[in-house]
Amino acid sequence: MKSTLAVPLSLAGSVAALFFFQVDFVSSQLSFGGGGTQFRASDPGVRGGAAGAGGQLEGLSGTQAAFFTAGAAEFAEEDNVPDGLGPRMNLDSCGGCHIQPALGGTSPFVNPQVAFAGKDGGTDSVPPFIYANGPVREARFVLNPDGTADGGVHALFTITGRAGANGCMLAQPEFATQLANRNVIFRIPTPTFGAGLIEQIPDAAIAANQFSNAFMKAAFGINGRPNYHVAGRTITGMTNNNGNDGTIARFGWKAQNKSLLLFSGEAYNVEMGISNELFQTERDETASCQFATVPNDVIDTDATTPTEVLSAIEKFAFFMRFLDAPQPSPDSPGGATSIANGRQKFVDTGCALCHTPSFTTGNSTVAALNGKPVNLFSDLLVHDMGVGLADGVSQGEAGPREFRSAPLWGVGQRIFFLHDGRTADLLRAIQQHASPGSEANGVISRFNNLRESDKQDLLNFLRSL
Repeated sequence: MKSTLAVPLSLAGSVAALFFFQVDFVSSQLSFGGGGTQFRASDPGVRGGAAGAGGQLEGLSGTQAAFFTAGAAEFAEEDNVPDGLGPRMNLDSCGGCHIQPALGGTSPFVNPQVAFAGKDGGTDSVPPFIYANGPVREARFVLNPDGTADGGVHALFTITGRAGANGCMLAQPEFATQLANRNVIFRIPTPTFGAGLIEQIPDAAIAANQFSNAFMKAAFGINGRPNYHVAGRTITGMTNNNGNDGTIARFGWKAQNKSLLLFSGEAYNVEMGISNELFQTERDETASCQFATVPNDVIDTDATTPTEVLSAIEKFAFFMRFLDAPQPSPDSPGGATSIANGRQKFVDTGCALCHTPSFTTGNSTVAALNGKPVNLFSDLLVHDMGVGLADGVSQGEAGPREFRSAPLWGVGQRIFFLHDGRTADLLRAIQQHASPGSEANGVISRFNNLRESDKQDLLNFLRSL
């Protein structure tokens, strides 16, 4: 198996330095020079119209639909201190981060983290990398003070000053110092649409796809691989979500989460500070800041209905599992001819070698998930993306330059791109796949050599998804 890549400390710093600017929404379509006007392809922008996402899978039973509805309500609910929120967290609800263009999606146009800093009497300041018109972000430190690998999430906010948190006095992390040391990297929320379909793709199908088109992938320098867990290996600051079973993890920016239940349990603990039956330890055990029993979220053994029995993380998992895939739009910029040509260029340039257009689910116990197409546009493998996208953080077997091929379904209505939300320009996001050492260099070179009209068609195709 390919070994985990290493990033020099100087590289970790230079990578982090790339991220400290506001998202630039400006995209120029015209280039002026030589006395004339030359057409340049540009991102047509976030697609308008209906969300085409956020609903339940077709074919759910009545009971399954009830689990979906209960999960959606829990996913959208805002927690507070008596619920177990904190002591450190990034926001107070799943839906606050995952709401564009509908519940279950990704960062909205207005970042809720700005208002949350002072919610319910909170006294926290807004970190300098959080903007009202920027993406929801979590912050990770690349290194510990002693120079060893960190990589863990350092929550932006605390419960200090908030209603119900009397006597709790906590300081926010020293972000200014860490930013000055170029030791901070960011992640933005991944969409959860169609997550149950992704969960049901057999490992064998992912592995077979890895070795398909081997000659073409070799010609492009593409060497993606699954994020397996290696028995006995420990990475400081990381959660070992895949045990020792040797199966393929598939959720998260580095495909570090094995299942939706694990994804839910970790996010509830890390992003909202709510301990649960998968992650039972408080992330900050300061005695004066504990206002709920531990773990905060558990199965209710005294409940009388199935949906009431479930813990919050189980409800989250059911909501995401039964959440339908985003639907492409026939009314996207450029029209049907442009979109069809763009789809062909997507294949011709080699984009589809990593962003696999479709899989099929296996033999699921849920009829609505059994043998269904999964048009996700991802191979679910991690790839070396070079120094330009490297974040210096390892998760599982994914190294500091490796990321999962992000599923592209629903990309037409996403606002922010790449793992850290560094840009809202889809064209720029494509081009930033290329940097020294990146497996995408050959593909991006072919993209850059397309006629501008063909680039535009490819962009129109992506915005139709």
